[in-house]
Amino acid sequence: MAYFYSLLFTANPELRAMFPLAMDGQRRALSAALARCAWSMDNPQSLHEYLAQLGRDHRKYGVQEQHYQVFGGTLASALRLINGSSWDQETAAAWHTAISHICSVMAAAAQDAAAEPPWWAAEVIRHERRCRDLAVLTLRPGEPFPYQPGQYLSVQVLQWPRVWRNYSIANAPRADGTLDLHIRAIPGGQVSTSLVQDTRAGDTVLLGPARGTMVADHSSARDILCIAGGTGFAPIKAVIEGLAAQPGRRAARRIRLFVGARRRPDLYDLPELARLQSQCAQLEVITALSDDPGARGPHGLLHTVVRQQASWQDCDVFVSGPPGMVRATLRVLAHRASDEHLYCDPHGEAAARRPA
Repeated sequence: MAYFYSLLFTANPELRAMFPLAMDGQRRALSAALARCAWSMDNPQSLHEYLAQLGRDHRKYGVQEQHYQVFGGTLASALRLINGSSWDQETAAAWHTAISHICSVMAAAAQDAAAEPPWWAAEVIRHERRCRDLAVLTLRPGEPFPYQPGQYLSVQVLQWPRVWRNYSIANAPRADGTLDLHIRAIPGGQVSTSLVQDTRAGDTVLLGPARGTMVADHSSARDILCIAGGTGFAPIKAVIEGLAAQPGRRAARRIRLFVGARRRPDLYDLPELARLQSQCAQLEVITALSDDPGARGPHGLLHTVVRQQASWQDCDVFVSGPPGMVRATLRVLAHRASDEHLYCDPHGEAAARRPA
């Protein structure tokens, strides 16, 4: 990846201004995207959806149609030079096909989204510090911001231009158009630290378009199992709000929510949990605390409590939280919940691997 960007900027120095000053995160993001494309090649629909979403999202960086040709040619050159004698005609043809497909899908999706803003300016209208390293922000976009409950968006703060980080939207769409974000400051994280420690009401942030597939199927009559750790509660809360707002569905679908934390004070949004329960009669909340043996309720790691107490028979399952918790929970669910009924966006894991 470092070699690719060296070739790109040497041949096209004007493109350097489109990228952040520190390129480590950018190199990791591109590497992860290419890896995902590689292992998605046998699932054309999933790959197409992923690439189309990337194409729409990249408009916020100022990417134009001509940039895709430059990107594809430079990537092919970097691969050929790095691979040396192992770069034969068959390999070259395979990469040419893959890169052409990636670029064409992304460019077409960006063109289809041309009527939408590439990014939205939003005012911070409320900033609440819930604990030392966590804040809940309420934003008001200057223009209507379309999304579905459970999706996430990217945020750029003015202090760190061209640096975008993903955060889940913590509410279903509201009549006033406001959005809630639950932000935990990551040690060394530029954007998260700025949002938690330095941002105030009245400040402006930039928002990228909504992304993600952790969206409830409202045509389904299956019960709902939600498993949330830490700020992974944010998208789960939005999903439950959206389900509660569906006419005729409140009584039909039972919702069980498992929320995990180390200690009771780490359950930073207890009033919202109580509000959700009062609004949704079919919602049952189970809190699992791993390091607070004196508190009421189940004790232990969240995935252990889920294995002991959850029923996922005939359920749509939503999982969100820190990467270790998500991986452990997915191992519990393996061979018990089909992929068709399992909802878990990868952005949380990717974001947690690097400072945000």
